[in-house]
Amino acid sequence: MSEVSELPVLTPLAMTLEELPMSNSFAALPAAFYTRLKPQGLNAPRLVHANENAAALIGLAPEALRTQAFLDVFSGRAPLPGGDTLAAVYSGHQFGVWAGQLGDGRAHLLGEVDGPHGSWELQLKGAGMTPYSRMGDGRAVLRSSVREYLASEAMHGLGIPTTRALALVASDDPVYRETVETAAIVTRMSPSFVRFGSFEHWASRRQPEMLQTLADYVIDRFYPECRRPVAGESAAANAPLVRLLDAVMVRTARLMAQWQCVGFAHGVMNTDNMSILGLTLDYGPYGFMDGFRLDHVCNHSDSEGRYAWNRQPSVGLWNLYRLAGSFNSVVQDADALKAVLDRYEAVFSRAFHDGMAAKLGLERWLPDDEPLLDDLLRLMHEQRADFTLAFRRLSTAVRGDVQPFKDLFIDREAAGAWLQRLWRHHERAPREANLRAEAMDRVNPLYVLRNHLAELAIRAAAQGDASVIDELMQVLRDPFTERPEFVRYAGLPPDWANDLEVSCSS
Repeated sequence: MSEVSELPVLTPLAMTLEELPMSNSFAALPAAFYTRLKPQGLNAPRLVHANENAAALIGLAPEALRTQAFLDVFSGRAPLPGGDTLAAVYSGHQFGVWAGQLGDGRAHLLGEVDGPHGSWELQLKGAGMTPYSRMGDGRAVLRSSVREYLASEAMHGLGIPTTRALALVASDDPVYRETVETAAIVTRMSPSFVRFGSFEHWASRRQPEMLQTLADYVIDRFYPECRRPVAGESAAANAPLVRLLDAVMVRTARLMAQWQCVGFAHGVMNTDNMSILGLTLDYGPYGFMDGFRLDHVCNHSDSEGRYAWNRQPSVGLWNLYRLAGSFNSVVQDADALKAVLDRYEAVFSRAFHDGMAAKLGLERWLPDDEPLLDDLLRLMHEQRADFTLAFRRLSTAVRGDVQPFKDLFIDREAAGAWLQRLWRHHERAPREANLRAEAMDRVNPLYVLRNHLAELAIRAAAQGDASVIDELMQVLRDPFTERPEFVRYAGLPPDWANDLEVSCSS
């Protein structure tokens, strides 16, 4: 994980929805890739929150977020001017098992905006049934929508590639889950929502020409460098697809490393939830760890622990093998595809070690740093030390006060002994203490979206109060800077947080 610089100030253009420049590139693909249909709008919708930072990416002025036209479009009651609404088809492996055809079962792609900060597709999540809903109702509940709305902005604040969230709309329409809940729609933004499963779909149907069409679209739009020959590489017709796999592999490996470095567990890493752009996609039963466990499982539905925190890097590779397998229907050189995947471990390890070196205040990662990190994680695991605060308080220890770090451990003596080992590693590259500590604070967040914080926002929103969401958005946009007014968001979770569970229905 690299250091995250201060986010640039985005200057939105003075635009209304009608003035947004549209392109709709995915809608220009053959009709077999999607179904055109209208969303099923919410009854008596109300705007819970709108994200001015995300709006700036598409050139939408803040005042436009408070208009009736904005509410009508993002509650699914009116089309996006100039858009082309559709639901995409894809397939995939779910919990390691081939699930066959899937698709946007509760999502509607409204269109694509050519904004001042790139092109962004706008998608409603929870806007009703589509031909791909299977047994679902196509709706999303307020609970899960608040979690996704906050999570994507939290990840962006951490500098981790992610989809974004533009708006959160709620309604009193009933939705039936384990209990009766109320409906909501979150508007997601991404340069593309193409997934690994989008390619698996055409390979499973033995339609290589459609897979090639999709690959050409992705390469031309997002990976044009894959068209350029590499020195010493054969001029095979399918070389761009091999290069595409390599580019996706690198992005995925680095994404997995970034997740690990902040204690984030996605919860449901199915191939249909893996972005071809290496973005964090589809926030459901995710979780930022409180008390650390190597085998932490955030998804209550994951009874086998397939998507535990320590398994995420290997699952990322497993999913890439599924993507490579679909490419193999077009690329006959299986050895070339395998050679790409053989590099995954090295790419992941480099990114993870670089990230952890920065978190520990090391100038660079050396082989003998491995036991130091392993022993810290083992100590944290055995004593359930808080993941976020353990790393954050290392900078306090560097400044000379070791007690806050040691207080996170039952065995304070063991924690102190580990710190002595860290000091010896620091001595290899002497540096002024405050400078080292400041660098560590730039990569070790103080604020993350813990489950209990999301729960507080959910409870308030259910009562019509969006103030907790608004405040959390301010906190999570800059999670590295300590601010006294937000001290309540930086502490250990309350006891009642231990009873919170999230599942695939979240």
